[in-house]
Amino acid sequence: MMIDLLAAAVDFSTLPIRPEAFTIPAFSVGGSLWGPFALRWYSLAYIIGIAGAWFLLTRMIKRAGAPLDQPRLDDYITWATLGVIGGGRLGYVIFYNPEKYMADPMEIMRLWDGGMSFHGGCFGVIAACFLHGWFSKYNGLRLLDYVATVTPLGLGLGRVANFINGELWGRPTGTDWGIIFPDAGPEPRHPSQLYEAALEGGLLMIILTILFWATPARLRPGVLSGVFGLGYGLSRFIVEYYREPDRQLGILGSGLTMGQTLTLPMIAAGLLLIIIGLARKPVQA
Repeated sequence: MMIDLLAAAVDFSTLPIRPEAFTIPAFSVGGSLWGPFALRWYSLAYIIGIAGAWFLLTRMIKRAGAPLDQPRLDDYITWATLGVIGGGRLGYVIFYNPEKYMADPMEIMRLWDGGMSFHGGCFGVIAACFLHGWFSKYNGLRLLDYVATVTPLGLGLGRVANFINGELWGRPTGTDWGIIFPDAGPEPRHPSQLYEAALEGGLLMIILTILFWATPARLRPGVLSGVFGLGYGLSRFIVEYYREPDRQLGILGSGLTMGQTLTLPMIAAGLLLIIIGLARKPVQA
């Protein structure tokens, strides 16, 4: 399939993928009909991302100098899940479509209709780290370093799920190369979802994993979080030039998209965290 994508335009509808990972057929219980029930890849990406993060974190905290133990990590995962879902939804409502949800606030609860913001979810996770650290009496910034190291897993899976859903497509390529997405017109477009999966997911995961396991970065509070913020911000900023802007917003007066605008504080905060983290003495392992 990759050869075809590089050679000419591909009609997305001809690809052997569909939004549902699997479907449970309708069935009858006590005379009542239930179903059918479908599990979508996008939902599965959240489930695998959170479960995968917990799996990796349980191994990471076994290294000397970890900021928390297994029971507190298990408790934190619940906080993080609420932060991702709640923050992601509210972020989308506030930054991307406030008029729609002000007209009908109950629409905010319809998560199954889509509409999540990474920046909002990121804020929710950060808040969960510091609040949980405060209540459980440990350094929330150090937990954030650990969480930042595994976050690209969920990011990459989410972007692949976006591609499978045929959503958040890229801008027209201006050539015969690209993918013709449903509801996106006849022009071949960049598969920007896969660009993001490769940069925000794959490349950033490799960099952070190496820094955590092969260097003392985990002992310098803020460094890993800063690398994540800087890496994600730069990746998203670049890919936004290939991704179609949100229809309801378009290109802002600044000449940037909303996604690019929201990454600028992340880039600045990432640089600041790296500088401060490197300037401080490392914690004892």
